Amino acid sequence: MDNSVVINLKEIKKIYDMGGAEEVQALRGVSVEIHKNEYVAIMGPSGSGKSTLMNIIGCLDTPSSGLYEFNGVNVSEMNDNQLAKVRNKEIGFVFQTFNLLARSDALHNVELPLIYAGVTSGERKRLAREALNHVGLGDRVHHKPNELSGGQRQRVAVARALVNRPSILLADEPTGNLDSKTGDEIMILFEELHHQGNTIILVTHEEYIAEHAHRIIRVRDGMVETDERVDKRKTVTTV
Repeated sequence: MDNSVVINLKEIKKIYDMGGAEEVQALRGVSVEIHKNEYVAIMGPSGSGKSTLMNIIGCLDTPSSGLYEFNGVNVSEMNDNQLAKVRNKEIGFVFQTFNLLARSDALHNVELPLIYAGVTSGERKRLAREALNHVGLGDRVHHKPNELSGGQRQRVAVARALVNRPSILLADEPTGNLDSKTGDEIMILFEELHHQGNTIILVTHEEYIAEHAHRIIRVRDGMVETDERVDKRKTVTTV
């Protein structure tokens, strides 16, 4: 297995200026390495800094200081256009709220990242169908979101995240809007995607969801509190 470093964070700090003399230090020197084909859960209570960490990993925000290398490239000082290219080509996002276009069918929703990437129409449709087949929705390509169940909508979102063959799949509370049975089905899908070689970073506050991952990073007060590997035989070892 390729064990190359995909995410390299060194002493990442994030300070938000709230106006006047007030500042909020959301991250206080976070250092983390994530390797190719890892399945990592980032956990933490509200206000812990986990959402800020996710936004920086996903190139949705930039650190105030520290080094962030993505596949060996320093992205911590990129401008907005450069970050947008990284997001489109290298990161597949899966959100709690699905973020699908209500008036578009599953095929067009999955095509969207390819449109932004400048892929031709015929190739877009081929890749989008392939991605939908990959998540078990090959027979739902022309269904709109309101014609799909919650679990099916999240599968469309996963297919959209995968269609560009990104370096990482970044999932933010992916089962938050699903009932427990459907949520379990989505977590089984993530496990299958991991076995197929995908690098998955899961952000959650739910312990039972995090336990699906093979490594759990717990964040508290803007710092990494613990970083543990999860043995699927129910033992836990510190990284």
